[in-house]
Amino acid sequence: MRLRIHAALDYLLPEPADVLLLVEAAADGEQRLLLQSLRVSSPEPLRVLPGEDGVGQVTLARGVDRLTAEYRGTVEVTRAPVDLATLAATAVRDLPAGTVPYLLPSRYCEVDPFEHFVGREFAGLSGGALAAALVEWVRTTLAYASVGTPGESTALRTFAERRGVCRDFAHLLVSLARAGGIPARCVSAYAPGVDPPDFHAVAELWLAGAWRLVDPTGMARADEIARVAVGRDATDIAFMTVWGSARFVSQAVSVRRED
Repeated sequence: MRLRIHAALDYLLPEPADVLLLVEAAADGEQRLLLQSLRVSSPEPLRVLPGEDGVGQVTLARGVDRLTAEYRGTVEVTRAPVDLATLAATAVRDLPAGTVPYLLPSRYCEVDPFEHFVGREFAGLSGGALAAALVEWVRTTLAYASVGTPGESTALRTFAERRGVCRDFAHLLVSLARAGGIPARCVSAYAPGVDPPDFHAVAELWLAGAWRLVDPTGMARADEIARVAVGRDATDIAFMTVWGSARFVSQAVSVRRED
């Protein structure tokens, strides 16, 4: 699957501020960058750092009065579809070191409050069978909100309200998976068919020795999603973080299938 991506940001800055951008698709074994460019209105040279867990890259910029950024990319996604339910469980004692932190609670992903629910509602399931059941439960139980929910919403609030945007779907799936003993992390991504078009949030679950990408909203398939960044929750994968204040002017994201 080949995707053509365009993203444009425009924000007013009342005071000069440092800005972190996570908008470039990552290059890895499951997706290849055929074309990529990022233009940022920064009076200081851009600084580029590796992304969390070595996925993608972070761009640090300086904004004065106004920050504009435009990203264009063509990405070939080679990720093969996987039936989660067929994948075996991995005991915690056998997990690679880098995956263990993704069993723990984080700012937006509580774990302890969900342990009883997962143990009761999904009794007897583990590994891929549990993961598939959790993905289906989140997809069919939550109502997708076309407008943003409060930025401070956690998985527990989403569980109570039964509605949310893509970020909330990802947070809840990640919390439920962690409560069931499956390492899980949040992923920022580009995907076609997202309604409304925007930066998208999905999840990855560690199963059978690899991270498995899933979209709990059901809007995109794993084989047509371009990863940007990964992390514990929305704190780590936000497309823009400003050390100061910023006022929205415009934002647009377009993702088109080329074949």
